[in-house]
Amino acid sequence: MGPHPAVAAIRLAVRRVLHDILNDHQTSPRTPEGPAERAPSPAAPLVLVACSGGADSMALASALAFEAPKLGIRAGGVTVDHGLQAGSDLRAREVVLRLRELGLDPVESAAVTVGREGGPEAAARDARYAALDAAAVRHGATAILLGHTRDDQAETVLLGLARGSGIRSLSGMAAVSGAGGRYRRPFLHLDRQTARKACMVQSLPVWDDPHNADPAYTRSRLRQEGLPALEKALGKGVVEALARTAQLSRDDADALDTWARQAEAAVRDAAGLLECAKLYALPPAVRRRILRRAAIEAGAPAGSLFARHIEEVDRLITGWRGQGAINLPGRVVAQRQGGRLVIRQG
Repeated sequence: MGPHPAVAAIRLAVRRVLHDILNDHQTSPRTPEGPAERAPSPAAPLVLVACSGGADSMALASALAFEAPKLGIRAGGVTVDHGLQAGSDLRAREVVLRLRELGLDPVESAAVTVGREGGPEAAARDARYAALDAAAVRHGATAILLGHTRDDQAETVLLGLARGSGIRSLSGMAAVSGAGGRYRRPFLHLDRQTARKACMVQSLPVWDDPHNADPAYTRSRLRQEGLPALEKALGKGVVEALARTAQLSRDDADALDTWARQAEAAVRDAAGLLECAKLYALPPAVRRRILRRAAIEAGAPAGSLFARHIEEVDRLITGWRGQGAINLPGRVVAQRQGGRLVIRQG
């Protein structure tokens, strides 16, 4: 008799990602005979799981511990202590113990200091990813697995829609992201209940973060109130539809990004300045991508550069009436001079 369907689903998702990681690094795994496992060599790639102790990441950790040895992959884990709740250090130590009991090695807890820039959720996310990046470098990890589910993807799409910041925001989280494809999200096609069920049938202890139900956080309100209201009004299947929207939006956004990269060279003069007449002739979606890239290259922080900033710069091309320079984040200034668009730090 095989494993419970929920366990089989999470293991299959992780197995596929591990095969992708091996293929990306031109390593050909040998299929073991029968269920036997082999000890990974010290030269084998190391894959870490980012684990908070919640159901999603514990299910992911258990699947990684089960699948990695079969492919000769070393498997470890890291938990991030944000220090935002009393006893968070104790919980982090408990997570480390659970990961070690699963057979993961190396395992560590990384304590971070969460700032205030961008709000509490964004600041915590920035601190968490900085700690995960540092852990990957410290251990020489090839990849880090993240436990985001289809439900998380649906929430991300709705948050992007509320910001009104374009198709890229609607594309949600990528299955592969980060420097060199470091971050992998195996569960984007699985729902949250599948992960929780997998933990239950394997008797894996899980911790439910009270922040996930705290109405002070936007994502929590969306999870507890927004999505249930949408499902009540529109019927079941909203989460699946939003996740599908994310993938379709990502495909479109990737195509437009490619078009913009190819078009950029043709709209610059011999000195590398952007020519307004040539920019004007491009479709708005392509033109604005070129403007955004130019602003970031000039020093504007990508996370602080919003659609309204790009729209203001775009009006220097499409609605030119002799207006003055546009101030952008990072002390970057955009202005029109002699039919050219000059974007630089002022």
